[in-house]
Amino acid sequence: MKIAFISLGCDKNRVNTEQMMALCQAAGHEVTGEPDGADVAVVNTCGFIDSAKEEAIATILEVAPLKETGRLKKLLVAGCLSQRYQDEVLTELPEVDGILGTGSYTDIVSAAEAAMAGETPKLFGDIDRTVEDGARLVSTPSYTAFLKIAEGCNNRCAFCVIPSLRGRYRSRPMESLLAEAGQLAGAGVKELILVAQDITRYGTDLYGRHALPELLRELCRLDFHWIRLHYFYPDEVTDELIEVVASERKIVKYLDIPLQHCNDGILKAMNRRGTKAQIEALLSKLRARIPGLVIRTSIICGLPGEGEAEFEELCGFLRENALERAGVFAFSPEEGSPAADMPDQVPEDVKRRRVERLVDLQSGVMDAWNEARLGTVMEVLCEGFDPDMGCWAGRTYADSVDVDGHVYFTAGGMVPAGSFVNVRITGTADGDLTGEIEE
Repeated sequence: MKIAFISLGCDKNRVNTEQMMALCQAAGHEVTGEPDGADVAVVNTCGFIDSAKEEAIATILEVAPLKETGRLKKLLVAGCLSQRYQDEVLTELPEVDGILGTGSYTDIVSAAEAAMAGETPKLFGDIDRTVEDGARLVSTPSYTAFLKIAEGCNNRCAFCVIPSLRGRYRSRPMESLLAEAGQLAGAGVKELILVAQDITRYGTDLYGRHALPELLRELCRLDFHWIRLHYFYPDEVTDELIEVVASERKIVKYLDIPLQHCNDGILKAMNRRGTKAQIEALLSKLRARIPGLVIRTSIICGLPGEGEAEFEELCGFLRENALERAGVFAFSPEEGSPAADMPDQVPEDVKRRRVERLVDLQSGVMDAWNEARLGTVMEVLCEGFDPDMGCWAGRTYADSVDVDGHVYFTAGGMVPAGSFVNVRITGTADGDLTGEIEE
């Protein structure tokens, strides 16, 4: 049987897709990324916010017509959309032949075989007791891979439905993580990206302590060039963790810390722990102890109750703290989240205007940071030749996969993808950097 996989949403979801691919391959099935000509196509979905749901449904509807022409036999939907809308997916999308929730990724082989036998599998295992260990068929370029160190979340932010889709927070055993990381390093991975809904909490459920510093020290013993960290919850950042990030050469000085807002009232309404003063104290501490640190964050504007004063405070916070990277999102009133039922909902047109203003503000911050790089030499991970740009493309430590910018550079000869080179920065272009290789 030929089984095609399409992975949507976050990198944690990608890891689940890679696990499903490995299980299918181990069962003797052929795995592909192209649904045209496959027996079964599996769309692993995100269902976090409206835009993710829309992308998932559009992808399903794009694949479904292959069944009508006989170029695809069965279509399965897995992941957060299935978990969140267990009844609606099959009734409203009759093109779908079976569904798997987030607790049933490891049932993919039986689901595919059942669908091919004419059944309609509906599998929803315990989202608090998933199997996170096991083989993966890594789908990223050979030099970069993700390591999911925990699943689920306990933070229960008022705007978020992740706990109801992914379950309670549960750390993976350190021995399993080190074994998996060793396999990735042995396969040639040079950039290891740690992911979880909140990596700073790692170990508190399993060992009764913050064990991320210990895990990082052990990972730094392996043959990686860069170790990148996603995502930090602000009030779980310990002094020991800061010291490890500052002192370990392999850990890139780039931290993704989703702050969401700065106004104390909005933070409380969001059910976020901490205050603006505590956030600013943390940012100051991090920058003082980690030279060259680049901070990425996520910002939500338009939460119910956010008036002009709260929004102006947010603008001032971003301007004053000059966070180098930021993703800005309009509040999405997700059904099942406490914030969806809050009074004083902000009109959609107001949210859109606020997002546009924050994006413009943040563009200025990023442009200033880029201009300060002119004339410097930066280490770049080459990702290959970009035919549209007519030169090589890569990323610095300040740019994570798929969410940040690139460096476009010229070179006198071949630069293999996955190699690290020194590039002298000579220009900027629409948020990216340009330069030439230092021979």
